[in-house]
Amino acid sequence: MAVTTVDFPDKFDYSIQSIAVPGTKRPGQTAHYRNALYGLVDVSVLPTLPDVFDNGYNINPDSKLLGHRPLVSTNPLKFGPYVWQTYKQVDGRRRRIGSALHRLFSQGELQGEDLQTVGIWSVNRPEWQLVELALHAYNKVGVGLYDTLGKDSVEYIINHAHLSIIFTTVDHIPALLKLAPKVAAMKMIVSFDNLSQDARKALVAWGETVGVQVKEFSEFEKYGEEHLMPPIPVSPDTVASLCYTSGTTSQPKGVVLTHGNLASSAYSNMFGMEYSPNTSVLSYLPLAHIYERVVELTTLAIGGCIGFSTGDNLRLLEDAQMLKPHFFPAVPRVLNRVYQSAMAAGNVPGLKGALFRAAVRAKLDQYHATGVSTHPFWDALVFRKIRAVLGGNLLLVSTGSAPISAEVIDFLKIALFCEITEGYGMTENCGVCTHTFKADPNCGGTIGPPQPVNELKLVDVPSMNYTVEDKPNPRGELCVRGPNCFTRYYKDEKNTRDTLQDGWIHTGDVAEVDPQGRFKIVDRVKNIMKLAQGEYVALEKIENMYVACPLVQQIFVHGDSLQSYLLAVLIPDPVTLAPLVSRVLGEKVTSDDIPTLEKAIKDPRVVAQVLTVLNKEAMKNRLAGFETIKRLHISLDPFSIEDNTLTPTFKVRRKDAFAKYATELQALYALGEPNGDASRL
Repeated sequence: MAVTTVDFPDKFDYSIQSIAVPGTKRPGQTAHYRNALYGLVDVSVLPTLPDVFDNGYNINPDSKLLGHRPLVSTNPLKFGPYVWQTYKQVDGRRRRIGSALHRLFSQGELQGEDLQTVGIWSVNRPEWQLVELALHAYNKVGVGLYDTLGKDSVEYIINHAHLSIIFTTVDHIPALLKLAPKVAAMKMIVSFDNLSQDARKALVAWGETVGVQVKEFSEFEKYGEEHLMPPIPVSPDTVASLCYTSGTTSQPKGVVLTHGNLASSAYSNMFGMEYSPNTSVLSYLPLAHIYERVVELTTLAIGGCIGFSTGDNLRLLEDAQMLKPHFFPAVPRVLNRVYQSAMAAGNVPGLKGALFRAAVRAKLDQYHATGVSTHPFWDALVFRKIRAVLGGNLLLVSTGSAPISAEVIDFLKIALFCEITEGYGMTENCGVCTHTFKADPNCGGTIGPPQPVNELKLVDVPSMNYTVEDKPNPRGELCVRGPNCFTRYYKDEKNTRDTLQDGWIHTGDVAEVDPQGRFKIVDRVKNIMKLAQGEYVALEKIENMYVACPLVQQIFVHGDSLQSYLLAVLIPDPVTLAPLVSRVLGEKVTSDDIPTLEKAIKDPRVVAQVLTVLNKEAMKNRLAGFETIKRLHISLDPFSIEDNTLTPTFKVRRKDAFAKYATELQALYALGEPNGDASRL
């Protein structure tokens, strides 16, 4: 019998969302907190990743599972409707792929060290999941590489994880062959894409010169069909994945995740879901990241289906409107763009704008009073058009990876009239730690209570004056434990000891817990600096406060220990910047008029107005005076992975970001102490 989702109750007391376990409080630590609704659940129901697949398969083997939009023309570029593979078809293909892998390792053509590792370097596509499911079923260890990784990181991970085979797309094959002399472990490259006869001949010949076999995916699958064997049993303790975190200051760390870690995370996500089989999810966030990986495992577990995007961010809305997903996992930068576009389109002069503002007020008032996000009149008149942008069938939108403002969350709940949850997690706990309860009208700004598989506690951080005795709420470093939590970094005992202490993951994030048992991230333990007057500032915390402002696309806050105030580099969102510039300059400027915007961001009046907007965000978040930005450089040249100022998970590399804008930042400090005259900025 298949395991199903656990529904959220019709009536629930939101005043108690997590409970402190009696007798667990210790000096310098809070008690251990558990989910008040579900407690601490038994995860033996779905112990391994093959069990997760089998659960979805057994609901209906003929249900659709993996879908993609085939390319129908190149000039102009055009994609067709979704084409699907069923659970039964995917099962057959994973067995062929897994059989091929196991035979190659058994015969010594591929070799591991202590683990039989397999690399996947690709954008999201059905083949990514086909290989991943084969690895689960045949006791191999998957290593996902971000599609945007630079050659240095790729080289490091191949050598560190001892990858003897890598599945990839055709555009990455030359880069891998160039690296071959530096990555002795690599013996085989398998192309997801079909190769032309000339390309195949050239790449195979190149591979022979560097000792690497180059094969096509269809060829590899056929080899497995010729040597078919049954899946290999695994246990919850069997290693399933090395998930590399993208370090902002050092080499990536390989997080060792077991079948039990990942399966328990998917099972935990099934609590509070009320979705039937055939629930669809749009896959566009990187599968190399734990967030998307566990989202798709959860979709498998409930018998749902995964529609892969075309891989072009400019076509994301087109993909959504074609798939009409029920579940849309997101990150703040995507949801902020939806919010900004909706506000720009609706908040206009005249009757249309008046109706829009009336609709927003009416639905927000209703939602905050009752938790109900639907309204028969306003939805039909105003909001159905916004909902249709993401396909029109949404039941759930989730957000994580960075803070998002309560204002944006509340608006999207009423505009999309679906449930929107904000969660918190990290690679080390499979992206599962907390998330907000559905229909909680006052959860904005929090990350909710613990997930049903987790216990949480807070621990004093004396160096930052955070204690569990703080009033009105206890504060301290957030620690988590549970069956979804990792037990080691690969070949890295020091970082393992630093992060895992007495069975608890020390996350490095400072949190508080409110009277309802909801947690809220308030700071980071790391990235602290001292200003000239002796005040300590946590730069990541300040950035996270400002990034919730819709005007902010990216922000880098900089301080100097010889100076008494902070500077910032702001990359504004053009959609939000354009109306501000129009107001300041008294002329209509559109978001696609980049030359005018480039000129405007150098105008002291525009800079002053932008700083005013940012200062309002600072006040709303109760930043101290020394934590606020005093001078600002605005640029339309974003931080990027290509210029090494962003990690593949879009975290700012501080050293490289400073180097990019060192001249501008030093010029701002050269102006001397700010005197409140914004025109000097």
